[in-house]
Amino acid sequence: MRSNASRAPYLRVSSLATPLVAAILACAEQPSSEMAPTGASVEATQPAVILAVGDIAGCPEWYKDEVTAKMLAGMSGTILPLGDLVYQDGTRWQFRTCYDPTWGRLLSRSRPAPGNHEYRTDEAGPYYQYFGERAGPAGKGHYTYALGSWRIYSLNSERNIPAQTTWLRKQLRDNPSKCVLAYWHKPLYTSGPVVPTPEVRPLFKELWRARAEVVLNGHNHSYERFDPQDADSNYRAQGVRQFVIGTGGAQLEPPTGPRAKNSKLLYLEGWGVLQMTLKTDSYSWKFVPVPGSPKADSGSAKCI
Repeated sequence: MRSNASRAPYLRVSSLATPLVAAILACAEQPSSEMAPTGASVEATQPAVILAVGDIAGCPEWYKDEVTAKMLAGMSGTILPLGDLVYQDGTRWQFRTCYDPTWGRLLSRSRPAPGNHEYRTDEAGPYYQYFGERAGPAGKGHYTYALGSWRIYSLNSERNIPAQTTWLRKQLRDNPSKCVLAYWHKPLYTSGPVVPTPEVRPLFKELWRARAEVVLNGHNHSYERFDPQDADSNYRAQGVRQFVIGTGGAQLEPPTGPRAKNSKLLYLEGWGVLQMTLKTDSYSWKFVPVPGSPKADSGSAKCI
């Protein structure tokens, strides 16, 4: 049940689980910082599908998490919640009352990353309690797993960037893969309105050096796709393609300044999720808007 609280929406331009349920689901499939369980992988010869979005749920009625959850329930694939999962403070009550009734049904398919709103309460304690080992080691919030032939990294933009960078460098060296995707909450590149997060540049740089394909972020409440680039915002034909997908249910927010360098597309017409199909040597993407919103973006590329 939602509360009756409300808040005046922004102008849109162009336009816990219960402890018992969480414990049962967590026991069924428990990833670690080194490797997700076999249940998180598909056969390496089969394309894998991911469904990614952040900035999701809240108790006021105008949040659209019910709509995105219903849409995702009808789509196959591994779900990547990209942080700021429940507003405003990621408390136990908010996870139980405002996130679980809608997105709770997707818990068994979810591989999350934490956002800054999760860290407003007990160093994201309720987040780690709700997702269990699906969220990686408590207090660290980063982990890796294989999905089809791809190597996937869920990282934490909120804490311990130096230690994560060292860990990521070692993982990239010890787990070489032709196709690599990473995701975390705060983006290095964005058109705003919230400014970019330079603190995550070391993570992006390691991925660029390893010739990773894709980085997924949330934080700004819009959908934005960038051309491939390096960690210093230089266009590179074999660079990392970054997406910002902050369209999980929180109210949309237009940029307040000029578009960022290498921004290829910015969509503010509605909420939705990024669907990516990961093949053995290539990938394709499509932003799937909620019903009633116009089409947005799609494309494909080879692994580097």
